[in-house]
Amino acid sequence: MSLPFLRVKNIKKSFGNKVVLGDVSFELNEGARAGLVGFNGTGKTTLAEILTGALDFEAGTIDTFGRHLKIGYLHQSVDYTVNDFTQMMSSEDVYEHTSQLGLQKANHWNQEKLHHLSGGEKLKLALANVWASDPDFLILDEPTNHLDLDGVKWLVEQLEAFRGTAIIISHDRYFLDRTVSCVLELEAGKVQVYDGNYTAYRDEKKRQHEIQLRHYESQQRYKEKVENQMAQYKEWAAKGHRDSTKQGGSSSESRQMGLKEFHRAKAKKTEARVKSKLKRLTLQMSKTGVEKPKDEASVFFQFQNGEKRGKRIVEAKKLSKEFDGVTLFQDTDFYVKHGERVGLLGRNGSGKTTLIRMMLGEQNASCGELWRSPTLKVAYLSQDVGDLDPEKTTIEALGLENRDEILRARTMLANLGLDESKIRQKVSSLSLGERTRVKLTGMLLSDYDMLILDEPTNHLDLPSREQLEETLSQYNGTLLVVSHDTYFMEKLCDKLLAIEDGVIRRHEMGLQEYEERKNKSAVKGVSEESIEEQLMVLDTKLNAVLGELCMIEKDNPRFVELDGEFLALSRAKRELVERKAK
Repeated sequence: MSLPFLRVKNIKKSFGNKVVLGDVSFELNEGARAGLVGFNGTGKTTLAEILTGALDFEAGTIDTFGRHLKIGYLHQSVDYTVNDFTQMMSSEDVYEHTSQLGLQKANHWNQEKLHHLSGGEKLKLALANVWASDPDFLILDEPTNHLDLDGVKWLVEQLEAFRGTAIIISHDRYFLDRTVSCVLELEAGKVQVYDGNYTAYRDEKKRQHEIQLRHYESQQRYKEKVENQMAQYKEWAAKGHRDSTKQGGSSSESRQMGLKEFHRAKAKKTEARVKSKLKRLTLQMSKTGVEKPKDEASVFFQFQNGEKRGKRIVEAKKLSKEFDGVTLFQDTDFYVKHGERVGLLGRNGSGKTTLIRMMLGEQNASCGELWRSPTLKVAYLSQDVGDLDPEKTTIEALGLENRDEILRARTMLANLGLDESKIRQKVSSLSLGERTRVKLTGMLLSDYDMLILDEPTNHLDLPSREQLEETLSQYNGTLLVVSHDTYFMEKLCDKLLAIEDGVIRRHEMGLQEYEERKNKSAVKGVSEESIEEQLMVLDTKLNAVLGELCMIEKDNPRFVELDGEFLALSRAKRELVERKAK
């Protein structure tokens, strides 16, 4: 049985008058993998910083059972400075992990390079630094936001091998399902603990919601029945009072007085019965009353459906593209039809964003043709939402002048969690998640027949992601999606464009089937010869590639090609070693 590792009890934290953590309590045993989930702004990062000791709290206790914890804390990549990365680079242990993550020759990076790291490079360098610190307690804040599928696979493998305890803040459901053994849900300043992975947590939440709803509905039926009885009693009491005041006919006066007293006494008795019944109902409701369960707050997206404008709306013929002297893809053919939901796959740096720019007409082909329907209307949600003018307010950035459109935009922005004060601010003062919502509002207000979404879920919390999935599943136009959110891709996309070995290939299947076929193909390829022979061949190739990599500079066009080959060979070797060990 696992020993207790961490006990958090009655933690409270406020910022000014705003209570962020009201009464947080939970316990973790040694080796636990806990996913920390909740809406954006509920205090997940605040709790993480309290656990690391970086942030004070007003009340409560944190008990580590006598341990002096060595904590590895991964911040969100936007929180790191160039100085932070410079310090990371001073550790030789970091470079072993950067190589595994695909950051070749990171030890040769200079200050100029550190000033211009991509989101993926920042995250991988920070992850390498965390793992090099050899922690016994990991706290990872959005560790997959900028990782490609290979990077996520590496991180899953590292967590499987990790012997310590971990808390993972993530909106990536696939990643949480693969890595966590329990879920900490942070809501209204408190934590509720659920056993199992993310899917088990969602199932249990749904089950509890249904049970509470049934109890609430049963209670309301009982309450209605009692209220109907009391209404009837009140009517009887009122009738008694009316009868007690009626004038008699030919009866004697004494008889009349007797009847009046009888009706008056009966009315008082009925009134007392009503008051007693009401008192019992009020007492019962105060003791055992069930509140109506809250429906999860939803963020609603509504898109105008584009009209059908042709069968094939994008088509590539013998398409090639070079960028900074490096060939991204060449001599490739593919097409996209109206109404299709297409996922765009490829390693970081393989050319996905470049292809999107070409589809938008912002870049030209080096060779061949990329045809777009002349009537095609495209909306593009960029990865960094950088195409919104930072000096304009949200309404100005959306280019709205019509009064009705502005009113509609304000309503949509409010539904997306941006209040009036945010709407008046300049875009530059908004977070990336808030900018994503502004850009989505612009898409909601317009009539497009193709949506290109580049990492649309990166800055959305889990409920927002799920609502976006549901809405996009009803969209009748064409979707082209780039996302590291495996669940999002699998649910939405039934076609794929994969940039593989310098060629863009179209696949008539979803992501899960694609990955399964890819893995089966890899296994079949190595079964033709013995594993030992294959390992010898791979070692020879790896040494040859590594030798050539060491001889050329990173700006050499050949470097990217060799770098990709080295990573592919390394993965193949690792898989063979694992297979040999089984």
